[in-house]
Order: sequence, then structure tokens, then C-alpha cells
Amino acid sequence: MSTANVQNIKAEPLVELKNLSISFGGIKAVDNASMELMPGEVVGLLGHNGAGKSTLIKILSGAYKRDDGEIFIDGEKATINNPRDAKAYGIETIYQTLAVADNVDAAANLYLGRELQTSWGTLDDVAMEAEARKVMGRLNPNFQRFKEPVKKLSGGQRQSVAIARAILFNARILIMDEPTAALGPQETAQVAELIHQLKKEGIGIFLISHDIHDVFDLADRVTVMKNGQIVGHAKTEDVTKDEVLGMIILGKCPTKAIPGPGAMEESD
Repeated sequence: MSTANVQNIKAEPLVELKNLSISFGGIKAVDNASMELMPGEVVGLLGHNGAGKSTLIKILSGAYKRDDGEIFIDGEKATINNPRDAKAYGIETIYQTLAVADNVDAAANLYLGRELQTSWGTLDDVAMEAEARKVMGRLNPNFQRFKEPVKKLSGGQRQSVAIARAILFNARILIMDEPTAALGPQETAQVAELIHQLKKEGIGIFLISHDIHDVFDLADRVTVMKNGQIVGHAKTEDVTKDEVLGMIILGKCPTKAIPGPGAMEESD
């Protein structure tokens, strides 16, 4: 589905996760978790290791099958039992490792596993490079290193290639796992520019990060998890970094946040 007509779908969430739960060996890794994502919005998902944030997002990406709960895409109930189902709904995941093929160029990476062929049955390198230039022109107009193996690119440029591969096939919902991890300031700024461009196109982004500074720089809202439960949701403009730290460490929900089932109850 095209992302161009954003205004028509802006009134309803792009994604709604309702009361999702999953257990491993009798332990609830995600317990009754609900959150939503609007078109053109970045939601930062924060929490300690083991808080449940990666597990929750893996349910959306089809890597894990939920035990309970429902997923809605554009207000319609979605059936997501595996990664192929997720891709059919326009959901793409960009992992911290990026999973790019180092020894081939950007165009070959964009079409990895989905290569275009000529009428003679050979690889259509010209068509793939033309499409790669088109999508990269939308995303990162300064990118020009189309002929070089990806291993020679900077971290920020490699992130560009990974994102371009996702949106080439009409991703509308991006899951980004630690997108600026191990990047320097200049490359981190490049990734921020990429994310702002994706927002303009109406693409919704779930941003998983351990870095509060990252989330405050990039996200419109923040959701915090602790012990498999949602502590709360808040607009980044309504809370301080210290308050979000309190959510992560103590499960304490600030006044302007919407509490979840994992929020610490206030004592009298």
C-alpha cells in the first residue's frame, strides 16, 4: 500500500497492539502489553535487558507467535504468525547487525533474494541499479557510492542501505533495533536525517533503544517496559529524561504519562 495518502489514515493508528502476552517455560516474557503507532510517528521502546521490549516487537514482526492478544493494522485485525505474514502487512525489521551482504554493492543488497531478471533470464543489473538510485535519492540524496561493496561504506551509509531495502518493497511500519549503536556523532546525525525523511513519508517507526538521549532526539513518544509489562506511555516533550529513568528503573509513572499495568502503585 502506498504511503503517499497519509492524511486519509491519520485519524486511526497505523498499528495497535492489544493485550499481547507470550510465555516461555511458564515465565511471561510479555504480559498484557498494549501500544499503538500513528502514521509518520516514531515511538521509542525502552527498558532494561529482559524487560520484554524485543520480545514484544518480535511478536509484531512474526518472529514469535503470541499466546494472547490482538494486532490491528489500519484498524483491521491482522493475522501475523510468521515473518512472511508481517511483510505482507508492510512490516519490516532492521536489526542492529543490519544483515547486509558486505561483498556486494548497494543495488545487490536492496534486491537480495528478490533479484530482477532480464527476458534472457540473466540478472538485470541496470534495472536494479536504477531503482536503487531512485529509492536512495528519496532517502539519502547525498549517497553516491553505488558501485562499491557495502563493506567499504560507513556505518551511517550501511544503515541507509538497510532502510532503503525495507522501503523499496513498500514497508509502512519499520522496527529499528538500536539504529545508532556503535555509530559516531556524524553517522548518528545521518541516521536521524533518515528517520525524519521516513516520517515525512508517513512511515511509522518503532525504535528499540537503550539510549535515552537517542530516544529523546528521535522519538515523538516513549513507551517503557519492565518485567514484561508496560510501565507507561508519554510524549517525549511531556517528560524529562530523569522521569523516564524512573520508569525504567523503578516502574514509577510520571504525572503526564499514561500508566500501564506495570506501573508502580503510589503508596499512601
